[in-house]
Amino acid sequence: MSPRRAPAQDDGAEQPSAQVAKEALQRSLAGEHAAIWAYSTALAFLPPETATRARTELEAHRTLRREVSEALTELGERPVSAQPAYTPPQPVVDELSASALLVTAETDTAAAWRSLVERAPSREMREAGLTRMIESTVRCAFWRGATEQSPAIPVFPGRG
Repeated sequence: MSPRRAPAQDDGAEQPSAQVAKEALQRSLAGEHAAIWAYSTALAFLPPETATRARTELEAHRTLRREVSEALTELGERPVSAQPAYTPPQPVVDELSASALLVTAETDTAAAWRSLVERAPSREMREAGLTRMIESTVRCAFWRGATEQSPAIPVFPGRG
């Protein structure tokens, strides 16, 4: 015979997993803000053939930023704002350093999306996070190739 459990009380307190998921979404949004800054900065140093790709990827990040902001608003959260400035890991002075900045941006966004995958309370949210992590990994692979980093595809996407 097992002890009877009292029914769960709904005291209006938010479930920890829901709050953790919101925090992970906020980190994903912060990563998208930083990626937009990185792409905008890198564009000044990229040749036309890669600048076209970078513009397309910049628009993808802008779309993600909008979608995540809307999702947070729907969850009753105030979306985190972009920082007034960001510091690149190294000065951006040419095509190679611009591409390296984009590797960092995509590595960071993949890590933020991975965090959401690990913390999301719903299958739908996990799938969305996984899709975004894969997209970041594909973009990262391109820029790793542009900087001749090996392997081109990160071994463990989402791990800095």
